[in-house]
Amino acid sequence: MNNFILKLENITKEYSGTKALDNINLAFEKGKIHSIVGENGAGKSTFIKIITGAHKQTSGKFIYKGKEVSNNSPHNSMKNGIGCVYQELNVIPYLTIAENIFYGYEEKKNIFLDKKYMREKSKQILKNLGVNLDINKLVKDIGIGNQQIVEIAKSLIRNVEVLILDEPTASLTKSEIKNLFLILQKLKENGVTIIYISHRLDEVLQISDVVSVFRDGKLIASDINKNLDQQMIIKNMVGRNLDITKYSKEYSSEEEVLKVHNISSKYIKDVSFELKKGEIIGIAGLVASGRTELANAIFGVDKITDGSIYINGKKVNIKSPSDAIKYGLAFITEDRKDTGLMLEMSIKDNASISSLKSFTKGLFIDKVKQEKVVEDTLKTLKLKYSSIKEHVNNLSGGNQQKVVIGKWLLTNSDIIIFDEPTRGIDVSAKEEVYKIIENLAKEGKSIIMISSEVEEIFRMSNRILVMSNGQIVSSYKNGCVSSEEIFKDSSSLLRERDYEK
Repeated sequence: MNNFILKLENITKEYSGTKALDNINLAFEKGKIHSIVGENGAGKSTFIKIITGAHKQTSGKFIYKGKEVSNNSPHNSMKNGIGCVYQELNVIPYLTIAENIFYGYEEKKNIFLDKKYMREKSKQILKNLGVNLDINKLVKDIGIGNQQIVEIAKSLIRNVEVLILDEPTASLTKSEIKNLFLILQKLKENGVTIIYISHRLDEVLQISDVVSVFRDGKLIASDINKNLDQQMIIKNMVGRNLDITKYSKEYSSEEEVLKVHNISSKYIKDVSFELKKGEIIGIAGLVASGRTELANAIFGVDKITDGSIYINGKKVNIKSPSDAIKYGLAFITEDRKDTGLMLEMSIKDNASISSLKSFTKGLFIDKVKQEKVVEDTLKTLKLKYSSIKEHVNNLSGGNQQKVVIGKWLLTNSDIIIFDEPTRGIDVSAKEEVYKIIENLAKEGKSIIMISSEVEEIFRMSNRILVMSNGQIVSSYKNGCVSSEEIFKDSSSLLRERDYEK
């Protein structure tokens, strides 16, 4: 028992009579990687917030290093050597990478900041992560994947004894994940206890010593890695065997709904492709390859400096997202926190913000119609919520993503861009999102899907475009390419290939 650095005994957390956690008993062994998995809303986030002191348990004991802690708080938790990298990023956009890494833990030399030391230490940390980033660059100018790496680096300057990682690989490439796992192994060898939260079960089984499964606020199962497989974990997560179907890659329409012709922006160059009615195009590529920047250009977020866009055969001039919406485009962005939702507003207001005109009578909003349409749409998405007047920031990450999708479904757009549609979503919720996308395509909607998960691209796409250095470097019919070829293309400096096999 002396090997357990952290124990939680009979932990229960109630909100207005509802149990978010129900009598959880779990212990974490020193120098081990212990993964916690479960569907969105299973209680994982609440459990982590109790460990970090952000929330106080309703009942139960919190025991750290053999002593019961009765006054846990975020400050005391960090002081005691418990660190956490949350799924929702906490970077400061207008500070440099080095300043973000040391924010709140600045090093001083006499009375002045030791900027040289902080820059050199930041370089070393990033080098250990296998990342080549300019530490003097503002965080607002790097992609979300690199921002996630900065968050991880921040934790490494602190002498943590328990490190919690909440979906740390959601936006990382395979090579970055490999480097992260090497770092975690080093930390483990140095006696650091790691609590690893992820929906990527293959990663969980690869990196973990122990895996615990939460469902509906309860601990369903906990076992050592070698006794588990993905199907067993999934069954414990969802309470049933999950029927995972594969989308049919065949579609018959030759009707062109979108043509992108040689468009360029500050971030992309000479991009061309066509999208057919009912087609799902998957866009693959490494982080910073230009995938999101292409979506931003099409949707009017970034200014197009050259080239043309045609919708249903007609040239259009999209200068802003409002123009894009007018032409029947929708954009589910990769970062729901910053660009997809207004977290302090209600579910109802978030879901209807892009389609308010359809609920307006003269100068007034028909609130009865608004609430009915929103509720009907969210019901099809199987959203878990108590009231549509509930604030979005009270929802789990997966349910927040469903609100974003619902918002755009209400616009009845014909062309929908999904950027990392299942980022941070559990395996069951992923299936629901996949079925939503499949049904949209079957209804004649045309889909552009950007994803860092090659398996997701293979599963969902009729056609696959690979991007590198802001350009499309290759195009494949699904079924005619391997993941190795996609990785090779996305890593290649040969940017003039645009072929179809």
